[in-house]
Amino acid sequence: MKILLISDKVIEYIYSNSITDRMSGIDFIISCGDLPVDYLEFIITSLNKPLFYVMGNHNADKICTENGTKSGYPEGCVNLDQKIVEYNNVILMGLEGSMRYSGGNHQYTEFQMCRKINRLKPALYAKKILKKRYVDILVTHAPPFKVHDGEDLCHRGFKCFNKFIKKFSPEYLVHGHIHTYGIDNNWMTTVNNTKVINAFGYRIIEI
Repeated sequence: MKILLISDKVIEYIYSNSITDRMSGIDFIISCGDLPVDYLEFIITSLNKPLFYVMGNHNADKICTENGTKSGYPEGCVNLDQKIVEYNNVILMGLEGSMRYSGGNHQYTEFQMCRKINRLKPALYAKKILKKRYVDILVTHAPPFKVHDGEDLCHRGFKCFNKFIKKFSPEYLVHGHIHTYGIDNNWMTTVNNTKVINAFGYRIIEI
């Protein structure tokens, strides 16, 4: 199964009339946040494939337009935040936002993020019983602590994500938030048995 991962930066190679040729064979899309609504809606309309997303710390709940305001949540896409969703036998779970640093949208303290995870534990245990595994892909905006993260509070990763990896062992944790450039940008790191992937810009993975 081929998955398009996107986050944080609009990519002209994708935002193009040639997207159907360039992204042929994609089964579904995951967005890790901080992308414009129009970009996400263009992708889902063009590829006609499911798009699962979480919001980033720069995403607004409402967007101002010439005709007033509209929702900051993309139409036709699935908001994964604090949900567990199964698609084509792939179990997805989402946790939006970054570390709380200014009190803005989609920002959380370590305690608040831990509480979001705790609310999902009954559903995770149910998946383990029914599917023999908890979750395949954890979709976040922020990275785990000391894995791809930054030193400043805004870009610091969540320690509860590290604990989640240790306990629930997802095959992938896919995040955004951390902007990387260049060929050698350390975009994938294995933690225990989990592949942690920075989706900045775009990546294509096969599972």
